[in-house]
Amino acid sequence: MTGHAVFGLRLRRKTRSLLPLALLFALLSALVSFVSYILWPTWPKAASAIDAPSFPVIVAGVPFTVPPAAIRASVQRQPGAHERIDLVFLWPSLAPPPIEGIASADTVSSSDIDAPPLRNGGDRLFVTIAALGSVLAPVERLRSIYPRYFQSEATTADDGLAVLPFRPGTPYEGEDLIYLADEPERFFARCTREAIHSPPATCIHERLLGAAEMTLRFPRTWLQDWPGVVAGFDRLVAQLHQQAAGSERRIDGR
Repeated sequence: MTGHAVFGLRLRRKTRSLLPLALLFALLSALVSFVSYILWPTWPKAASAIDAPSFPVIVAGVPFTVPPAAIRASVQRQPGAHERIDLVFLWPSLAPPPIEGIASADTVSSSDIDAPPLRNGGDRLFVTIAALGSVLAPVERLRSIYPRYFQSEATTADDGLAVLPFRPGTPYEGEDLIYLADEPERFFARCTREAIHSPPATCIHERLLGAAEMTLRFPRTWLQDWPGVVAGFDRLVAQLHQQAAGSERRIDGR
């Protein structure tokens, strides 16, 4: 066999041996491209203008309609699904506060739900909507958790509210449970006590809407007009969650 023939044979064999490598390279390239496309970070949607009309949001699978001007966190100021929404309203109008009066909630964190509201001049209602998760529903806490920590018997005022102080050394030390003496499940709240050199006393009232919990923070002094407070909270729930507009006024929202 001539040298030219031998060289040609070797060349053809070498060319055929590269085909599997080329196919493997093409497959790996396609795989890398696909993974990069899936994992490539996406830019968040632009926040809606603060003076834009109310838009729909979903928290824990529950639909709400919220005004952007009431949303404290600019990153939350867009429609769609959210893990939580932090809101603030004027009391008793339940209108969003002036734009310059909205706390920048680029600083709002998950711990804010357990912290006293900032810059509350007595006319602000702070609202957080988040998934209930593994926590017991508000009514279940009223029935089975809070009674373990009461310090004494309840005292009932002439306005129909009952007050039960929590014992020192418990998770609710320094707080009182305040509720309607005749209908505790209709309205109850945990409230801090007034003390010298301490922030004004505040209350937490919680409502369950499906799998979402609405936490409302307000000054304890508002309870001097508790019928107005209960009616206002009912109105706010209907305003944010229209499916609850015709429901019975109950603390668990069901």
